[in-house]
Amino acid sequence: MSHGWGYGANNGPEKWGEDFPVANGPRQSPINIVPKEAQYDSTLKSLKLKYDPSNANGILNNGHSFQVDYEDDANSSILTGGPISGTYRLKQFHFHWGACDGKGSEHTVNGIKFPCELHLVHWNTKYPSFGEAASKPDGLAVVGVFLKIGDANPSLQKVLDAFNNIKTKGKQTFSRCSTFYLLPGCLDYWTYDGSLTTPPLLESVTWIVCKEPISVSCEQMAKFRSLLFSAEGEPECCMVDNYRPPQPLKGRPVRASFQ
Repeated sequence: MSHGWGYGANNGPEKWGEDFPVANGPRQSPINIVPKEAQYDSTLKSLKLKYDPSNANGILNNGHSFQVDYEDDANSSILTGGPISGTYRLKQFHFHWGACDGKGSEHTVNGIKFPCELHLVHWNTKYPSFGEAASKPDGLAVVGVFLKIGDANPSLQKVLDAFNNIKTKGKQTFSRCSTFYLLPGCLDYWTYDGSLTTPPLLESVTWIVCKEPISVSCEQMAKFRSLLFSAEGEPECCMVDNYRPPQPLKGRPVRASFQ
């Protein structure tokens, strides 16, 4: 992968600032969350997530991760409540993971890394489109969910079963996946003002990071690593370590919905 941004030695996160100066901006993500320094905020509301699996519009290997796209022309899969006001539509969800089970998440908690992190990307419907929302300070809301090694996750398996059809960059296949079952039972969360964690790194994200992880088996994590960064016909390059390290907090408050 010698062209564009990526996760290699020559185009990885430490190089992104050359093409995207906002990489050094005041509200970059991810961050290391220090629970004892997070401020409990009694005004934070419960998260309300209403997802319709029939909106799922296929799984794509985009050369950086795989993402499940959602139809977002109506309020059928939405996020409300929590730290946001208004209605945010689900655009897509994707994952970040490591080359081994000891790393892979983008956010960390007290410096602890999880093997994988799920991001559910939503946009504020007060703007006419995802593209416009992504350029506004309150335009996007991303729910982050950690994955920890444990029992196999049957809901996740429905996604992993499609991997043989999306092994290389640019491949896409159709599969319906209920995002609801990829959420933890407890929706306590931390929240802060941040950014996209991939270029263009726009500082338009209200981050909502769930305290409770969901489970994934070692075998399922190994399946993540079977995907390739490379396109068909290119030298094979395993899709691993596709995460950005934590960025400086720069004085931003981190709030907690729980005590």
